[in-house]
Amino acid sequence: MTGEEKEHGHGSGALAGREDYSSSLRTGVIVTLLVFGVEVAGGYISGSLSLLSDAGHMFIDASSLLLALAAIRAAHSLPTKKRSYGLHRAEIFAAFINGLLLIGVSGWILYQAYQRFLSPREVESTVMLIVALIGLVANAYIAYYLHGSHDLNVRGAFLHVLGDALSSVAVVVAALWIMVTGQTLADPLLSAGIAVVILVTAIGVLRESTGVLFQFTPRDLDYDEVIREIAAVPGVLGVHDVHIWSLSSSIRVMDAHIYSCEQDARENEKIKREIKRRLERFRIYHSTLEFECEECRDAGDQVCVLVNNE
Repeated sequence: MTGEEKEHGHGSGALAGREDYSSSLRTGVIVTLLVFGVEVAGGYISGSLSLLSDAGHMFIDASSLLLALAAIRAAHSLPTKKRSYGLHRAEIFAAFINGLLLIGVSGWILYQAYQRFLSPREVESTVMLIVALIGLVANAYIAYYLHGSHDLNVRGAFLHVLGDALSSVAVVVAALWIMVTGQTLADPLLSAGIAVVILVTAIGVLRESTGVLFQFTPRDLDYDEVIREIAAVPGVLGVHDVHIWSLSSSIRVMDAHIYSCEQDARENEKIKREIKRRLERFRIYHSTLEFECEECRDAGDQVCVLVNNE
């Protein structure tokens, strides 16, 4: 006899216990955008390209903070008939556009740094130092309030802010160097280094967001290990048609066909609960499991694992 049952995981485990850092993130966005404006103005007034580069880094921070805030908001958004998954993908789309913008910003900084190497310009080191110190204090303030979160998006934003704090330290050192020695080449040299960091970050953002948009298996997930974990559940005779993808940066989704010939519906429920419990190890909280009582002869090129229970 063939029986089919579908179980949909709604991801309550993914949201349970999540810290609400919305207030801290909103404050961080406001402070970061204010410092971004100050650094742009300071870079223009002082003639410091490294300050403008650090402003570009601050733009990355503001974007990462906004994306983390959007992820928290989207996680609580209710699906509708027209948007059955809610607004989770908005975060990824924004990340993709952000990555493209950052590549343009890094390209502009590298070009300007090249021009400064050819024709060095005078830099107002005092203004440069004061603005860089403001940026450093702002980053330290934001990092303090984001430190210690277990939410992946908030942790990612924290690391961005921490990286920019180090960048601000470098600008402070460059300002002091120019103030003491008068050698302004330190400014374009540092700005080129910051631009490379921005470029690497942008490429990483594009790679990650593209993978999510094309529904690739998460890069840090061992697909074969997931299959083995499901197949090891007592009562599972085989697994096929397994698809694992990310709905957003923090929500993973899976569907699979489970070969099991248990006649008792209660036994199938036990198997489903155990599979879902084991999937939590891989941070998969949304799953659809279809139970079948026949071998996967029609699985085609899909992964098919049959379990020998002898």
